[in-house]
Amino acid sequence: MTDHELKLTLAMVVLFLPLLAAVGIGLGARRWRGLSAGLSLGATVIAFVCSLILFIKFHGAPADIVPATDAAFHGIQWLQLGDFSVDFAALIDPLSLLMMLIVTTVGTLVQIFSLAYMRTDAGYSRYFAGLSLFLFSMLGIVLASNLLLLFIFWELVGVSSYLLISHWFEKPAAADAGKKAFITNRIGDFGFLLGILLVWQLHGTLDIIELSNIGAVTTAAGLLIFCGAVGKSAQFPLHVWLPDAMEGPTPVSALIHAATMVAAGVYMLCKLFFLFTPDALVIISWIGGITALLAALMAIQQNDIKRILAYSTLSQLGYMVMAVGCAGPAASMFHLTTHAAFKALLFLGAGAVIYSCHHEQDIWKLGGLRKKLPLTYRAFVTGALALAGFPLMSGFFSKDAILAQAFMANQPLFYLGVAVALLTAFYMMRCVLVAFHGEPRGEAARDAHEAPGEMTGPLIFLSILSIGLGWHFFGLNDFLLNKNIWLGTTITGAVIPNEITHTAHLAAMISGTIASLAGLALGWVAYRGVKQDPLPGMLGALARGMRDKFYFDELYAWLNRWTQERLARYADCFDRWIIAGLGVRGSSGAVDLTGCLLRLVQSGNLQTYALLLALGLLVMLTFFLF
Repeated sequence: MTDHELKLTLAMVVLFLPLLAAVGIGLGARRWRGLSAGLSLGATVIAFVCSLILFIKFHGAPADIVPATDAAFHGIQWLQLGDFSVDFAALIDPLSLLMMLIVTTVGTLVQIFSLAYMRTDAGYSRYFAGLSLFLFSMLGIVLASNLLLLFIFWELVGVSSYLLISHWFEKPAAADAGKKAFITNRIGDFGFLLGILLVWQLHGTLDIIELSNIGAVTTAAGLLIFCGAVGKSAQFPLHVWLPDAMEGPTPVSALIHAATMVAAGVYMLCKLFFLFTPDALVIISWIGGITALLAALMAIQQNDIKRILAYSTLSQLGYMVMAVGCAGPAASMFHLTTHAAFKALLFLGAGAVIYSCHHEQDIWKLGGLRKKLPLTYRAFVTGALALAGFPLMSGFFSKDAILAQAFMANQPLFYLGVAVALLTAFYMMRCVLVAFHGEPRGEAARDAHEAPGEMTGPLIFLSILSIGLGWHFFGLNDFLLNKNIWLGTTITGAVIPNEITHTAHLAAMISGTIASLAGLALGWVAYRGVKQDPLPGMLGALARGMRDKFYFDELYAWLNRWTQERLARYADCFDRWIIAGLGVRGSSGAVDLTGCLLRLVQSGNLQTYALLLALGLLVMLTFFLF
């Protein structure tokens, strides 16, 4: 078997095995819980092994010089309209190999964790079928060779995430959260679809390799493409769905809302970076920066442990989008990779806490878990330090890359990024101190016990990645800084510099380290040994705004009432009184009345007909004479 054939075969195994598992569970295995979990986990493990082989063997192939016949599998001609054709094909380049490895790694660990976490759940088989369907959809995004195929898998990810978020659909909050996520994403996806159509109109092709040889499209087309990332990666102003999605099972939060689905938007921006003009990149960078700052402020006053992590995810996604806008897709992918490890660790650690504390999620009702859950505590602290950018943790290196990129491209965003780094360290210190230190503040915390091995095993593995993934030993940063892995020969030299300036690196390292240590110190001073949150008394209305998410949901509800709902009422009145009333019932009534009147003159009496004939002749005679 040639390298080309091996690459295609393994990629197809990675893509379709999760789909086969989902179909198998849905068609027959659903009634056997163990078999359902085994099918899903087995398919994911095999996909992970194949992804690892692909990455090790082919990650060095430069995407910008590999011929299209080698880089893409042109399999089935799916659509033909004149000269325009779309193939069902897989684009296999170094960037997709990295993302494929991330998705299958986190997917495997989440499914192992779920074996224990979801063991007593009534929808156990349905849950694993949903996970497998989601992995198939996400891997389809990673491997799509054209924008139309990418959009189809994009929508499949939306459907499967809806099914997983609303897994406990009998709970109104979970059902509403699933609908909110689905509808909010459709807004961004509508813009994404318009962008794809505009690209087709401009260049007559949707093939990613062909587009990479053409280069940037118009600013309008680039921003419409970006709308897809705004929805999927929960950027301002479509960020409101992500915190509510925490109503789903905690492993789902780790898989979808930490490492894969929300990262799909960032991956898409990096993959299609060659499409964006400088003007579009400026807007993208500021959207990311605003999202990062807003979400960090909101996280400071959240009390639900999963919501704290949800807002931190929003903030870190803002970091990644900001890096793309600052012409740093390499820095963005670097942070995406390290974030996948430490945020999955934090969510699974939170899941272990929730499982051990009888599903209690309020950090102010926990406390004292440091001694009762020692392994979970150490894992959670490791993830928190990585997220805070503590020196020599994986997050430290990737945040340094983003801040250095911002320093060179847009210094106001550099200072905003430093402020976000301080806030991140502060709210993570708050979370750790309140949830794990002090004395137990509730029965759930007093009765807590360490999670079983199926849960702690993934925590240990993710802890290792959270510490060392940014180190030079892994070579991740060097891999991403290699311009040969990026599509678009016209922009790689300018966009992926071989060496970021010494001044930018020094400024990022010093500022990021000071911000991280200062945030941790402030959190320690503010929350060590406290029994209630001191910030509401100190900040007043600002603290209430942070707790209530700056009232974005209320604002959108008000706008919805005064636009969509009012328009719906006007449309209903028009339909009820004009179309149905005057139009349908009016014409029907007129015909009915006319029929009734005519029926009166159809008496069947010959004398009456003779009288009517005489009257008619008299009327005609009068008309002609006068």
